[in-house]
Amino acid sequence: MKDKLVIGNWKMNKNFEEAEELLEDIAEALEDWVLRSTVVLCPPFPYLEMATDYADESGHFACGAQNCAEFEDGAYTGEVSAKMLHDVGVQFCIVGHSERRKYFGESSENLSKKVNLLLENDIIPVFCCGELQNEREHGKQFDVVSAQIKEALFHLTAEQFEHVVIAYEPVWAIGTGLTASPKQAEEMHAFIRTLAEKQYGTEIAYNLHILYGGSCNAQNALELFMQPNVDGGLIGGASLKANDFLAIIEAAETVGKEE
Repeated sequence: MKDKLVIGNWKMNKNFEEAEELLEDIAEALEDWVLRSTVVLCPPFPYLEMATDYADESGHFACGAQNCAEFEDGAYTGEVSAKMLHDVGVQFCIVGHSERRKYFGESSENLSKKVNLLLENDIIPVFCCGELQNEREHGKQFDVVSAQIKEALFHLTAEQFEHVVIAYEPVWAIGTGLTASPKQAEEMHAFIRTLAEKQYGTEIAYNLHILYGGSCNAQNALELFMQPNVDGGLIGGASLKANDFLAIIEAAETVGKEE
């Protein structure tokens, strides 16, 4: 089984001093670890250069961004391009998070363009997908997730798709305290892997990292990560406290050793 991937999404949190303290705490704690898992921290844009400096010095984690522009460059005030992210050392970038879809109206067309630009700039897209609560209640969760993935990702060649990460985030479990059960998470992750297999073949589907991103925390991470098709987590609130985030990394390491 592939090694786990744990990504911390800080969202719009922390002032500069708090961000530096969190980076220091995580870097210092990981100094003596021999990691099998890949760890990624995604702070807000103003802290990316600081974060990449810490990542380079530590060597125990990588740096990611929370979003990028769908444009290569130009007169787009307030936007940040994939090339800019690459130039400051960003290796991963979250795209299509449910909060971006909800509050900023991001569509599959927007996300497809972002994925293309990230890949062109050697940045790994972490593509988010997931259903609303009413969609699950009406049994539409598989149709919703299938459409999101096909519309935004399946234009990619097999070689390009190999550099994509997918994060399943049931929208009803984000910031609500609710969490998909391990059975629900595994069911959807297995479905996503089957979609990838039908499009790109068994080997690429097997190597695809599919992360769980719905209120994963220090208490439930181990049970979630033990599911055969859950390859790690996209962590929100629990990534804002060093001890909680480190406990999640430890859960990933524990499962990795058992496998």
